[in-house]
Amino acid sequence: MVSETESNLLTKVGPETPMGNLMRCYWIPAAKSSELVADGDPLRLMLLGEKLIAFRDSSGNVGIMDHRCPHRCASFFFGRNEGNGLTCVYHGWKFDAEGNCVDMPNVPADQNFKHKVKAKAYKTEEFNGLIWVFMGDQENVPPLPAIEPALLEEGEVRFIFAQRKCNWLQALEGDIDTSHFSWLHAGSIELDQVPADNPGKYQLTNRAPDYHVADTDWGTMYGAYRETDNPDELYWRVAQFLFPFWTMPPDGDFKEHVIARAWVPMDDEHTMFVHISWVKNAQGLRVDKAGDPLPGIKLGMDFEPNDSSWFGRWQLSSNESNDYRIDREAQKRNNYTGITGIHLQDQAITESMGAVTDHGFEHLAPSDRMIIQTRKSLVNAANALAKETKSPPGSVETDVFLNARAGDFLADRNLDWREAYDQQMQQSSDPSGRLKAAE
Repeated sequence: MVSETESNLLTKVGPETPMGNLMRCYWIPAAKSSELVADGDPLRLMLLGEKLIAFRDSSGNVGIMDHRCPHRCASFFFGRNEGNGLTCVYHGWKFDAEGNCVDMPNVPADQNFKHKVKAKAYKTEEFNGLIWVFMGDQENVPPLPAIEPALLEEGEVRFIFAQRKCNWLQALEGDIDTSHFSWLHAGSIELDQVPADNPGKYQLTNRAPDYHVADTDWGTMYGAYRETDNPDELYWRVAQFLFPFWTMPPDGDFKEHVIARAWVPMDDEHTMFVHISWVKNAQGLRVDKAGDPLPGIKLGMDFEPNDSSWFGRWQLSSNESNDYRIDREAQKRNNYTGITGIHLQDQAITESMGAVTDHGFEHLAPSDRMIIQTRKSLVNAANALAKETKSPPGSVETDVFLNARAGDFLADRNLDWREAYDQQMQQSSDPSGRLKAAE
């Protein structure tokens, strides 16, 4: 059981909290490039409990800074984005994308001190359609993380943002819990409905798999294994947790499965899900023998229009206010949850746990070993950082993430699971061109 102290450490991400400090050692995917237009409207961003403003200046540079003007704390959201800078409309003080004060028009020229004033701005990078921000030590900024799908060229990569109204940890943990797929998503699907040649069928023949779990240089990793029709083979589903908030789920053929999801804490009670995947990404169990979609399984999401409030971006139209449009008749007939869509099913359940899960109420099972190990790794990393004894995994040597991939595969039952994983990595597609280069 997680103690109250550990629970608070894991779930609180604001400034100067242990987990918040850990998160600030890494680059954070903050927004789609398309959300910012040169000289366009400033964008409110809530990240790690901080209210930030993002904007694109006249030259196309992206700035992300504290929403408060350092003069009198008026919000930059109401500012004028023009002439390669953001101007606070209260007194006309203007700041560039790096936070430098470039104009102080309400102060006499002989008393001007703009060179001494700077907005609290964070380093940004923009790569292939995604805007990243680094909220840690601005004098020691690491390279962007070498997370495989994030390395793909624009046109080869797909991004999805979706807000979840709960703490980041419980949202993330749903992605490293492999056995729930056989119930939450596939609980009403029978073996005779699915194609005989789809190895995902073994999630239906055995809904309570055995596990191996291990720490890695980039986080934690599990391998769930099941018997197959071939007595010499096992069916594996291998998935990853990557520091500080990334997952790689195992829902597709390992060799063609290039996917990562960030569970970015907006604050302690809101999370931004950021999905990044190869456009040719392999998919898991989706259709029946006739090629029709399996009941309740759908990948698309329906969104409310974005608005300009702090939590106004990428909200789903099916949500707690309408019970996620649950269909009780479908639940009785052929959809285990009565909720349509894999993501929405996950969202309904993790949000139903409350804004922040009461970990003292839990009774963790052997099937939760990956969750237990990941919590331990996060606690240990946050404590080591606080004691200044060790840099968090992947925060300096960011290429270590290239060793991580997830998916399902069949392997010789006598082969050690880590050996089987390494073998799959060597045989996998390499759309970014970085896997082979890293060998």
